[in-house]
Amino acid sequence: MEYELVIIGGGPAACAAAVYAARKRLKTLLIAEEVGGQSAVSETIYNWIGSPEISGTDLAQSLKKHIEYYTTPELTLTLALGKRVSKIEKVGELFAVTYGENESIQTKSVLVATGSAHRKLEVPGATDFEHKGIMYCATCDGPLFSGMPVVVVGGGNAALEAVLQLSQYCSHVTLLHRSDSFRADELTVEHASKLPNATLLKNIELLEIKGNAFVSSVEYRSKESTDTVVLPTSAVFVEIGQIPNTDIVHNVVPIDPSGKIIVDPMNQRTGTLGIWAAGDCTNGLYHQNNIAAGDAVKAIEDLYIWLKTNI
Repeated sequence: MEYELVIIGGGPAACAAAVYAARKRLKTLLIAEEVGGQSAVSETIYNWIGSPEISGTDLAQSLKKHIEYYTTPELTLTLALGKRVSKIEKVGELFAVTYGENESIQTKSVLVATGSAHRKLEVPGATDFEHKGIMYCATCDGPLFSGMPVVVVGGGNAALEAVLQLSQYCSHVTLLHRSDSFRADELTVEHASKLPNATLLKNIELLEIKGNAFVSSVEYRSKESTDTVVLPTSAVFVEIGQIPNTDIVHNVVPIDPSGKIIVDPMNQRTGTLGIWAAGDCTNGLYHQNNIAAGDAVKAIEDLYIWLKTNI
């Protein structure tokens, strides 16, 4: 079977693309293991536009309901949920996409919206307190800890920007960084260093995350000392990078050194004609649900023109 478009992924980017593709009457197949993306496990999301607050589960259900609304024959959107893409190949003027139990289809274009996974801490307690005080989004979850002390782990721009943001409503922010220098921009480090309610610590080894039902403290030590410190905290914001879900396209599109798909921010085109990408799997500077959805819509607008005019 031949499609005009195959969308790979089930998060906000993929679902936004599916809705727009269906409304443009593109013969589209969306392939996803599940709908919702990373945010599906969030207890409460406060920055999804149009919803003052929504749980991750409700967001996933809302996205699924929205794309299912467009799966009528006249709108030509087909869903292949619970399935994973294993291979994308160029076959003449088309792309062959293999998924599920060795099912294969051909398509004129592809939108990759496979997202990314948070790089996890590898210390005792990290698994136990996942989403029970170990958080990954200062923008989404920071307001939950207003007036409370929190910890940020990391040393890049994302970590220092999290410190700046969290300092606006948390009583104190302590940043723990494993190296002796920050990877963040000097200006960002300078601003964070001047905050009256923030402490930036370098050369730190995180030893354990402690708590009962929820995180209550972290244990760490300076690499220059054998003494350990137990620091009370209400949350640990992990900002040590993302692992893009791009294994299936490494031999198909240009990838940057971190594994992210390189796109043109004007239109989300990759370096391979006929393939677009959107969301956290790309090398876009900022990664948020709303940005991912917007990038996907941008991609569909450009993709539609390309399909119909081949320019």
